[in-house]
Amino acid sequence: MNKAEQLSAAFQKLAASESMRSSFVEMLLDFEQRNQLIDFDIREEITGPLVDALFVEGEPLVKALSGGLKFEFLYRSKIARDFVMADRPVPDHVWEPQTSKLLLHFAGRCRNIVIGGAYFGDQAVLLAKAVAAAGGVVHAFEPNDDQRRMLERNLQLNGLDNVRIRPEGLWSDSSTTLKLVGYDSFASTEVVDAGGFATVALRDYFGKDGGPDLIMLDIEGAELAALQGASPYLTLDAAHAPIIVFEVHRSYVDWDAGLANTEIVSLLSSNGYVVYALRDYNSNRDMSGEPIELIPVDSVYLDGPPHGFNMVAVKDASLLEGAGFSICRNVSPKLLRHRNPALHAPLRRG
Repeated sequence: MNKAEQLSAAFQKLAASESMRSSFVEMLLDFEQRNQLIDFDIREEITGPLVDALFVEGEPLVKALSGGLKFEFLYRSKIARDFVMADRPVPDHVWEPQTSKLLLHFAGRCRNIVIGGAYFGDQAVLLAKAVAAAGGVVHAFEPNDDQRRMLERNLQLNGLDNVRIRPEGLWSDSSTTLKLVGYDSFASTEVVDAGGFATVALRDYFGKDGGPDLIMLDIEGAELAALQGASPYLTLDAAHAPIIVFEVHRSYVDWDAGLANTEIVSLLSSNGYVVYALRDYNSNRDMSGEPIELIPVDSVYLDGPPHGFNMVAVKDASLLEGAGFSICRNVSPKLLRHRNPALHAPLRRG
């Protein structure tokens, strides 16, 4: 048996014992904490691949949050891996701590919440629980069949019946056919003539039955089209227009002339929205007690390899004021432990 075969056999033995596997993950998390380096991503280069070796691709797992919610998920993405490798054994979120915190901050004022790219429910389940008592509804759009089934399972697991699960993709119209290109959570959309999934514009989905109070979009480049499909709601006054949280990614958005001049931000600004970049970890990191850091759209540090981050748009800027928020300038929205902390660490920690 050569060394590669010995290593494979060792990982198979670890994976066969849940207690040994959990202990090994804890050991790797401790290693990360003790050995953080600048310009070398230990999670992506060392500890993450080692954890990947402990799990079968697509293996179903279960993990609980501190608030009592439980999630079943498939081990097939960075979202799944980093949920397994959460900073805390029982975390308070599944993915992107500050985005989760921001969405829950808004939930109390919402009756209709739209999520484009609901995945297995990492945000949808949290929001559904938050608005259930007040009769709120989450409209969850997820064209990936496997992840939509996991979303259904997680709602059953947590006794939630206030989510309307939809297989369509959000788009500028309700007549286009799309297909997913790429793997799982990284899949983007491509227009096709047939053989894909249907689209729906939010103006058609809601029709005359009110409209959304909060729109969350993480749909790998289709965010602009989805907002174009919600155009009647974007023109409403501050008391009635939806709050919008959305991702931008360099692979789909040209920000060479600055974020303020991108098509998606220009659309929102022209309708009276104030737009900020949201500083967050693209992972599961403990940010409890930390303020939500926001960067005005004209002072976001954007240098670096192609990357994405979330943004928030509101018509009433006072919604983003108070002790739970901090406005900062000339820093990156990407919180990264392996980059210059002056640009990529939370300011209170950096």
